[in-house]
Amino acid sequence: MIHSVQTSRFEPTDETPEMTRASLDQPAATAHLVALEQGLYALEIGESSCMRGLVSKLRVPVVQVSAPRDELDRTAEIIGTSGRGDTWLGGEGGTVIVKSPPGGAYVLVTAYGLPEKVVCVPDIQVRRLDRPPSFDRPPSRDRPANGAVLRSIDAADEPEEIGSEIVLHVERLGDRRFRGEGWVGNRGKKLRIEAFSIRPVDTLLARDIEFRAVGPKGRQTPWVTDAKLCGTRGQGLPLTGFAIRLAPHVAERFDVVYQGAFFESGVVGPHRNGELCIPPITDDPLEAINMHLLRRSHR
Repeated sequence: MIHSVQTSRFEPTDETPEMTRASLDQPAATAHLVALEQGLYALEIGESSCMRGLVSKLRVPVVQVSAPRDELDRTAEIIGTSGRGDTWLGGEGGTVIVKSPPGGAYVLVTAYGLPEKVVCVPDIQVRRLDRPPSFDRPPSRDRPANGAVLRSIDAADEPEEIGSEIVLHVERLGDRRFRGEGWVGNRGKKLRIEAFSIRPVDTLLARDIEFRAVGPKGRQTPWVTDAKLCGTRGQGLPLTGFAIRLAPHVAERFDVVYQGAFFESGVVGPHRNGELCIPPITDDPLEAINMHLLRRSHR
């Protein structure tokens, strides 16, 4: 489902102090506040209609998407950021994936343009990628009264984000099992991941997802499936990259989006659907993975 959102707008008033008004070496800005209920969303930011140019060597227009904290200290997660809680788009716009916590949160979309020009925030469309929980649905053919769930990737009532389980083999810690929700591993602790495996826990089967590892000197493993471990154990060989994709028979209906966190390079990605996630620093060890399996929306 796609819909335009009603947003709150911030702009100067007659009472704005003179020191805060636009000057020729500062970009003009306008912001919109987007309220999101709990869930996973794609924010589609349209192309800017503002005049192109440079402000102090900054190319404008540009758009910043950030996740401020509310009065209860809740904040949305902007998937694909490196912990700053914001991301930037050029004048052509783009799509940002946002996960809103229980109770909801806000996303602030700020457009920057040439000084002393009217800056308009581009069109914002919000597409929900999961479905809100339903606590009172009656039993049905695909959801019988005993609570059993029939595994069918064509069922209309299945969630848009597919649950998963990730196993990491980490130096000094051995095998560790995680739910595929957000970052898995040990970000910032410099513990090297030496192998990993992925298994969907609903909707898809283990054979429906494939993955490969990259080791020192750029050596790549073959594609692995069926939740088999990819990499090595006990050889002291860190992973220095990876890739994940869907099997061909489900690739048209699902997407996989992923990031890697590396010792020195920090967060790399997001990448998707088989693209290699490798750091800009050669042989930089992998320490954490962030992966989302998503059903593609039918518009």
